[in-house]
Amino acid sequence: MNSFSDLIQTVLIYALPVLFAITLHEAAHGYAARYFGDNTAAMMGRISLNPTRHIDPMGTIVMPLLLYFATSGAFLFGYAKPVPVNFSHLRNPKRDMIWVALAGPAANFAQAMIWALVLVLLAGTGIHERFFLEMARAGVLVNLVMWAFNLFPLPPLDGGRILVGLLPWKQAQWLARVEPWGFFIVMGLVVAGVVGSVWLRPLMALGYGVIETLVVGPASALFR
Repeated sequence: MNSFSDLIQTVLIYALPVLFAITLHEAAHGYAARYFGDNTAAMMGRISLNPTRHIDPMGTIVMPLLLYFATSGAFLFGYAKPVPVNFSHLRNPKRDMIWVALAGPAANFAQAMIWALVLVLLAGTGIHERFFLEMARAGVLVNLVMWAFNLFPLPPLDGGRILVGLLPWKQAQWLARVEPWGFFIVMGLVVAGVVGSVWLRPLMALGYGVIETLVVGPASALFR
C-alpha cells in the first residue's frame, strides 16, 4: 500500500514538469524548423503547446511506469513522439540542422532555470509546502536530464544531429548512417552504465553549476 501511495505522490510531483519538458522540447524543434524553412511540423499540427500532440502512449506513459516498478524507481526512461522535420527543406540543411536539433535541449535548459527560480522564490517568500518545493526540484532535475541526455552525440538524439551538422561531409555521412541503429546503441550504453557515468553525471553537474551561478545565487541575494 505504501509503495502505491508513494507512486501516486511521485506521479503527481513529476506530472507537470514532465509534461512541460516534453511539450516545449518538441514544440521548440518545430518552431526552429519552421523558422529555417521547413513547414512539415506546422502542417501536421505538431507546433503546439498541447501535450497530447506530443505524448506517445507507450514511450511517455507505459514504459516509464513499467521501468519504475521493475527497478523500484532506480531507472526511468521515456520518450515523446518526435517532431517531423524534413531537413532537405531547410534553407541551409547542414547548418540549420544544428539549430533545429539544439532548440529542444535549449528549451529544457531554459525550463530548468525557470524551475530553479521558482524554487528560490518559494523558499524566499516563506512558502514551505513540500509538494510545491518537490515539484520545483523535479522540474530542475527532469529538464537537466532531458537536456543532457538529448545532447549525447549519437543520432537520432539531438546531440548526434548537431554533430552531423558540425562534421565535414565525409565524416557527417558516416555518422548519419548510424541513425537506424542509434537508439539501440544508446539504450545498450545506458544499461551498461556508460551514458550515466561518462555523459549524464558530468554534464548535469555542469548544468547545476551554471544554474547556481546564473539563477540561484543572484535570486537568493534578493531575500537576504
